[in-house]
Amino acid sequence: MRVTRDAGAVYRQLAPAVLGYLRAQGVPDAEDVLGEVFYQVARDLHRVRGDDIAVRKWVFTVARHRAVDDARRRARQPKLAGGPIPDVAGSAPSDDFVDPVLLAALRRLTPDQREVVLLRFVADLPIEVVARITRRRIGAVKALQHRALAQLALAVSPATHPAL
Repeated sequence: MRVTRDAGAVYRQLAPAVLGYLRAQGVPDAEDVLGEVFYQVARDLHRVRGDDIAVRKWVFTVARHRAVDDARRRARQPKLAGGPIPDVAGSAPSDDFVDPVLLAALRRLTPDQREVVLLRFVADLPIEVVARITRRRIGAVKALQHRALAQLALAVSPATHPAL
């Protein structure tokens, strides 16, 4: 039996988590990449089989691929020499809803650790799905997650940040 899904409902349910994933992965124009992700979701959602977990897994796989594509595209672009380009169009949306201490701690993780933590806890995916998305063994994902959580706990502990 094939389930008909509404791309708008999938967007409303998953876009905040996908945007958080992209921002925490350090994607400079996370909102643009989010648009690319959900363009593909709207185009291809009818092909996805399975339950809501399958859809969630697929959406975050698309997000991961678009983030990698964005990084590759940026690596090929020539770097501008000189001073910073003025922001004449206005500033980016505020990240006030993100705890700056946590965001800084996430940025100190290795890229592999950060990806596992984001897929597990922002995307809320089971460890088996994270292993498939990242093409790692379950044991490797568990080890990355364990080391990342230990590092995060240390980074956000009151001993490290007395003002907390």
